[in-house]
Amino acid sequence: MPLHILNEANRCLNCKVPMCQKGCPVHTPIPQIIQLFKQNKLMEAGEILFNNNPLSAICSEVCDHAKQCAGHCVLGKKGSPVHFSSIENYISEMYLDRMQITKPEIKHDKKVAVIGAGPAGMTVAFILAAQGYPVTVFEWKSKIGGVMQYGIPEFRLPKTIIDRYEKRLEEFGIHIRLNATIGSVLMIDDLFRDGYVSIFVGTGAERPRTLGIKGESFGNVHFAMNYLTNPKAHHLGNKVAIIGVGNAAMDVARTALRNGSKEVTLYAMGKEIAASSHEVEYAKLDGAEIETGMQVQEITEQGPVFKRTIYGENDEIIGHEDEPIQVEADSTIIAISQIPRGKLVRTTSGLTAAENGLLIVDENYMTTREGVFAAGDVVTGAKTVVHAVEGAKKAAEAMINFMNSKQ
Repeated sequence: MPLHILNEANRCLNCKVPMCQKGCPVHTPIPQIIQLFKQNKLMEAGEILFNNNPLSAICSEVCDHAKQCAGHCVLGKKGSPVHFSSIENYISEMYLDRMQITKPEIKHDKKVAVIGAGPAGMTVAFILAAQGYPVTVFEWKSKIGGVMQYGIPEFRLPKTIIDRYEKRLEEFGIHIRLNATIGSVLMIDDLFRDGYVSIFVGTGAERPRTLGIKGESFGNVHFAMNYLTNPKAHHLGNKVAIIGVGNAAMDVARTALRNGSKEVTLYAMGKEIAASSHEVEYAKLDGAEIETGMQVQEITEQGPVFKRTIYGENDEIIGHEDEPIQVEADSTIIAISQIPRGKLVRTTSGLTAAENGLLIVDENYMTTREGVFAAGDVVTGAKTVVHAVEGAKKAAEAMINFMNSKQ
């Protein structure tokens, strides 16, 4: 056991009111896990972590811990917080490989369909299969994982962990249909026809959000998600301009530098940077630069054109300078978030979406079509893996209640 992880566990105050747990979107029982860890009850701790969050091994790698568990630790008020993520990762990685899985007994005759094998879909599949429901997952791409597979770089999340999760899904008795798009060949009505009683939509938000400015169609302009899906297929050149300063933008910057680009600069309209603090520091450490107060006007074949932002007394944006600034760049990458792919969620059966492409759900995570539930980015817009898990857990509970009402 690495000494630094044990030292972190020993620093925990075992607070009666654990603020770290409140700061976690899925309310991981952090003090309990740490106490079990210190007692060498790793399998017990791993089981609790998995049951609370099936994707704990992934969340421990990619969560914004500075704003969640570590960010709420009382020790962080005057010093360094307990870095629970390292403890969680050690336990979860071990448990994922050693967990003894007996294929759950099918206890219910009500079949469940899960559309999308991203973090939300995987979570729902694990929960419902464990409860004895026959589950089939439909994934439109050739690999499972969604944003974890195609949107997070290898250096932040090794793809082998998703392969390990796929094996576990299969051991749970979950059927996975790859390259299967619901909404084109098969429709929602076809699923109901074939005996699926409850359907979950977790298709995520993969379609890049555009700027709506001149120049976005040029050959040396790319969108962040398209680039991150297959960086080797892009030849960006030495100088890269990235419009956006969120976590995806930081991933793009670090990936570009790792693939040969020499000068990578990220541009923000205002002074605030949306990315987590540690992702910003990693990007800077890798050699990326960040320039704030730059409002993009258009993109030329030479690079983006900006106008410098003018601030008021409270740093609010009150306008922009008249003089345009042409930035020279071999490639420009737009990284300003994603929205759902409408064709994956619209059907001829009345499943409707809001004007911005997000699915509308009620307080029980049911869409406007009875029996069809949704959670994750397709409902909230692009957020984090753990937020997708949070919504998926609530949706899974609602799906069980719904199916119980159909006795």
